[in-house]
Amino acid sequence: MAASRAPKEYHGFEQGPIRPPSESGSLLIRVSRNCPWNKCTFCPVYKNSSFSMRPVAHVIKDIDAVAHHMAALRDMADESGRIALEDTRRYLTKLSDRDHQALHAALNWMAAGMESVFLQDANALVIKPGDIVRILTHLNRRFPWTSRITSYARSHTVARMSREALNDISAAGLNRVHIGMESASNEVLDLVAKGVDKEAHVAAGRKVVEAGMELSEYVMPGLGGRSLSASHVRETADALNQINPHFIRFRSLAVPGSAPMHQELRAGRFEKLTDSEVAEEILLLLKNLEGITSEVRSDHILNLFEDVEGKLPEDKDKMMDVITRFLDMPAKDRMLYQVGRRLGVFRRLDETSDSAAAAEVERLIESYGLTPENVDEFIDKMIARYI
Repeated sequence: MAASRAPKEYHGFEQGPIRPPSESGSLLIRVSRNCPWNKCTFCPVYKNSSFSMRPVAHVIKDIDAVAHHMAALRDMADESGRIALEDTRRYLTKLSDRDHQALHAALNWMAAGMESVFLQDANALVIKPGDIVRILTHLNRRFPWTSRITSYARSHTVARMSREALNDISAAGLNRVHIGMESASNEVLDLVAKGVDKEAHVAAGRKVVEAGMELSEYVMPGLGGRSLSASHVRETADALNQINPHFIRFRSLAVPGSAPMHQELRAGRFEKLTDSEVAEEILLLLKNLEGITSEVRSDHILNLFEDVEGKLPEDKDKMMDVITRFLDMPAKDRMLYQVGRRLGVFRRLDETSDSAAAAEVERLIESYGLTPENVDEFIDKMIARYI
């Protein structure tokens, strides 16, 4: 997607629509708007939105605005650090409408502990390396206590960057990069218009690690559908084994009506896997991860298994055991966990043994007329509404 021209006039603090789940407590600083690729068929975000890069001067004004409000809030606080609601309201009356968002960002970040900053939107590394270094330098000058500064990036972008540029960015303070690998099967990548191939995924991942930054690779079980499931698992595991990222993060495939893939699903050209089939994919993927020391995380709210987490290789058997136990359950017990997990009653597979919680889920199953045969369709609709 061609970039639109960024407005020269500063219109106040900005924040984009998304960030990684692990950055929920981070200060969000928007360095670009939307996604420069924006063609992935599974993604509903940024569609019908133009990409643009914000002027560095505007980003610096955002950072300064947050720092200004934080200083004002600290002045209001008593010895215990508490701020009276009346003082906050009085301060708000002095601000223009466009200042309110920066104040809310400051308040939220202070409440979260002020440990990390996330650079938005979908691919912060697409802007000029020198501009990123200027932004990082200013962030560290204003907030020297932060322990982590992170961003999203596309493999395609990183693979084309020089090692010198990545080293400069790392030295300036960017210490974690989140990359949406999703799959390393070229067939799957073509199917979903990812705009990258396996070779670029591996090259980009290795470059991030070699530059001294932590790397989170996101994997999307089920993305190849039924026809490309084997290729999806085999090639993705192989790429991860070549990269050895610091984190491997699972993120569920959900296909809301606003995602282009939804048309393929409705037309029957894409066959979505059931929860049990996705579980089998994850199990096989874990089995094929060899010779790496990554941490596996299942920190997406829509994931079926929140408790499939651990350090490779020592926790591999434990993670696989969770999935094996689920697959070995009778169909009705699997349905109980599926529904309870997606409704927020269960967080772990072991919690199905809680008789009170199980009884609550069973009542819901009965009220919706659910069976092992229709539960996946029900869950797909529920997730689509949630998104």
